[in-house]
Amino acid sequence: MTRKSAAAAARATVYGYPRQGQNRELKKAVEGYWKGRVSAAALRDTAAELRRGNWQQLAEAGIHEVPTGDFSYYDHVLDTSVMVGAIPARHRAAVEADALDGYFAMARGTQENAPLEMTKWFDTNYHYLVPELGPHTVFAPHSGKQVAELTEAIALGRTARPVLLGPLSYLLLAKPAPGVAADFVPLTLLDRLLPVYAEVLADLRAAGAQWVQLDEPALVQDRTAAELGAAARAYRGLGALGDRPKLLVASYFDRLGEALPVLAGAPVDGLALDFTGPAAANLNDLAAAGGLSGKRLVAGVVDGRNIWINDFEKSLATLGTLLGLADQVDVAASCSLLHVPLDATAERDIDPQIARWLAFARQKAAEVVTLARGLTDGTDTIAAQLAANRADLASRAGSALTHDPAVRARAAAVTDADGRRSQPYAQRVPAQRALLGLPLLPTTTIGSFPQTAQLRTARADLRAGRIDTAAYEERIEAEIRAVLSFQEKAGIDVLVHGEPERNDMVQYFAEQLTGYLATQHGWVQSYGTRYVRPPVLAGDISRPGPMTVRWTQYAQAHCDRPVKGMLTGPVTMLAWSFVRDDQPLAETARQVALALRDEVGDLEAAGTSVIQVDEPALRETLPLRAAGHAGYLAWATEAFRLSTSGVRPDTQIHTHMCYAEFGDILAAIDAIDADVISLEAARSHMQVADELATAGYPREVGPGVYDIHSPRVPDTAEVIRLLRKGLEAIPAERLWVNPDCGLKTRGWPETRQSLENLVAAAREVRANLSAAES
Repeated sequence: MTRKSAAAAARATVYGYPRQGQNRELKKAVEGYWKGRVSAAALRDTAAELRRGNWQQLAEAGIHEVPTGDFSYYDHVLDTSVMVGAIPARHRAAVEADALDGYFAMARGTQENAPLEMTKWFDTNYHYLVPELGPHTVFAPHSGKQVAELTEAIALGRTARPVLLGPLSYLLLAKPAPGVAADFVPLTLLDRLLPVYAEVLADLRAAGAQWVQLDEPALVQDRTAAELGAAARAYRGLGALGDRPKLLVASYFDRLGEALPVLAGAPVDGLALDFTGPAAANLNDLAAAGGLSGKRLVAGVVDGRNIWINDFEKSLATLGTLLGLADQVDVAASCSLLHVPLDATAERDIDPQIARWLAFARQKAAEVVTLARGLTDGTDTIAAQLAANRADLASRAGSALTHDPAVRARAAAVTDADGRRSQPYAQRVPAQRALLGLPLLPTTTIGSFPQTAQLRTARADLRAGRIDTAAYEERIEAEIRAVLSFQEKAGIDVLVHGEPERNDMVQYFAEQLTGYLATQHGWVQSYGTRYVRPPVLAGDISRPGPMTVRWTQYAQAHCDRPVKGMLTGPVTMLAWSFVRDDQPLAETARQVALALRDEVGDLEAAGTSVIQVDEPALRETLPLRAAGHAGYLAWATEAFRLSTSGVRPDTQIHTHMCYAEFGDILAAIDAIDADVISLEAARSHMQVADELATAGYPREVGPGVYDIHSPRVPDTAEVIRLLRKGLEAIPAERLWVNPDCGLKTRGWPETRQSLENLVAAAREVRANLSAAES
């Protein structure tokens, strides 16, 4: 095979694109629909306009084959549940009455029915809605969305490739439905599901699809022989179908490993593989497997998860090697561009030196096109782009912005003793209980309270110069007093100041630390209509001065009950940022931990007796393969302890984690040595409490009893049921009562009622326990 023949038809493609629009038009339309201000027809029109705009952007960039089906009103895994007819029984009536309202009911819940459980999409900060399956699940094809979006793209003259979540990953991401035995294995439904996929594929072919992409990211995780056998059986069956388009099976986020020869040997027409980060190992694995003779290879050489510019020469070298391993090599981003912001050129306030190092979705699409052109026509045709790319990479490598000798010296001087509390937990507990004087089943919240329109307006007014700093701070003080007053009247035991001054739990701190930079328009979907602007870790990290002490101290001065200091932990500061790719994560984590250690010390010195350092991303950032777990958990737990271990024994350290599977990091949760941990548990029906009890976790625990990602208000009886279930696993003297997560996204009416119900439930259970003892 000559280079010319292999590369002559090299095409540029991507697997998915940001859904929200330049100004988050989708968020505004969906939320407007929920509030009754936007009609269903207007919402659909907005969605169609956004899809057309995305395809237009990609076509103008030179992308040869655009994705369809990646667009979603809320979540693509929920879309897959709809496509295969896996509607939970409690939501069927709503879906049958109105498909759109039923869809959102599954996502958000209603006052009568709980939503689907939500958890993290592999090791990203995107949340998906977990399919609920059981032995009696009946699948049925509903390909209307997928066919309609393909038809739209074709009508616009685009060469389109529908992208579907593959059947293996769909089942491996699912859980037993409520009431189904916990040991039920959704993968046993594979033979029932495959005929539905066959019908969807036939529908797409009839609508004009030449290729269909089936995403199987679950296969990059460690898989059993039975699971790999199921993958082989699934793709033998789908590949053998007569009425189907060509099949491209995609994986991303890590190496395929033992699943690679399974897919390479299947009767499918191509593979799409990630060749970035840990997935770079796919290159050698593919060679060892004998390549993809007679098949198409889509090479993901542009990092779809981070925002740094591509190294063109390195990528072209990888692509050149791949030319000998497949009949056709095309160029792509490593995964859907859903995980990065839309357009770096919209950022006007970033240092021009740093701006030249950044590539968001539009820039990454252009990088893919440049690489495809260089692969097809030779590097002489992209000489100017190569020269500019070399200069930009050199600018970053040599910049004083990325290296602070003082920060590096401090990090290098850290010892093991810096990461240990002065007393073990068992000795700290009596001092903390004596200082705080809390009742049995103490109540608290996770940190944030509703971010009202008035607060957002005040921040916008400050930025625009319509109010001065003094006027802004008066508004913040008034909000803190109101939040404290409500908590005291409601009867909450450990208060928070509500965080009215904070825009985001990571961005707020990033804006006060050196080495970070914030974007103005860098929105990325976290879940549903929740979008965040992850800050960019561009250089070495230090803390110029206190970040939270002023507002925490103000709150404590205005109430008699303890007020928690609220910080975001070092791992989450990394996980929810775009991290540096020019040094190990462990080194960056240590720098952030030392900055937070200074803040914890200042809070304690200011009289704060309870300090919460949130680490919701501890599980999320766990490597996808077990081989990387020990190394990651060693530096991640060290970073947390380094942040918190300088305090006195009677200072109570809390942490919080949410929306992840915690069972396989219980030892690490113990190792961080927090005094109290609060965890998401409402949607999973206290599963984590059972897991902690089984592992013998010895510390205090607050499994959430109020699902804050749904607008429904849990009544007192529901909270009591959850508390009693929690008490089956956790002794009362170690059990806290709290919501699943912060209340920032909720409205005040539902927040008031929910927290009042929470306190009432805690009091009733507390009284019952006391009566039983007497």
